[in-house]
Amino acid sequence: MIDYTKEELVELLRKNPERFNEWKIEQEEIDLSEVDFSGINLSEIDFSDIDLNSSSFADCVLSFVNFTNTDLTSVDFTRARVLECDFTDALLTGADCSYAEMTYCNFSDADMAGCILSETDLSNSDLTASVNLNASRYDDDTVWPDDDMLPEDFDGTGHKDLSSLQDDDEDTVSSDW
Repeated sequence: MIDYTKEELVELLRKNPERFNEWKIEQEEIDLSEVDFSGINLSEIDFSDIDLNSSSFADCVLSFVNFTNTDLTSVDFTRARVLECDFTDALLTGADCSYAEMTYCNFSDADMAGCILSETDLSNSDLTASVNLNASRYDDDTVWPDDDMLPEDFDGTGHKDLSSLQDDDEDTVSSDW
């Protein structure tokens, strides 16, 4: 069994993703937390059951990547193109998906609490069985899939998160005390 450093694993993913997938099968536990994958194109990678906590996939192109049961807490997906990826049972608490294109993805039983979806394109993604989608942050520019791909109790219109709180328009009276 070969032991790789995090840096060596990133290089392995860049140059020989098939070998990474083969190596992963033999591992009991893989910690890739706080790894910078920014700007890498990854396809058909098996990240299932891996700790990717606080890693960055900013500006990446990810296609057919398996994130099943993966810890994606506070992961940075900003401006990433995420196509046909599987997030089943993934923990996306606090993940930043701002300005990302996350199309044709499966979010079954994925915990979306605190996930930032500002200006995220979720077209054709399946969010019907996602968890805590109401506790995610999104804005008017978030592109949602059709209603049949969203949880029944979810309404993406008119949502305001804490960052949009505004003071009431009250006339203030100034005084010279």
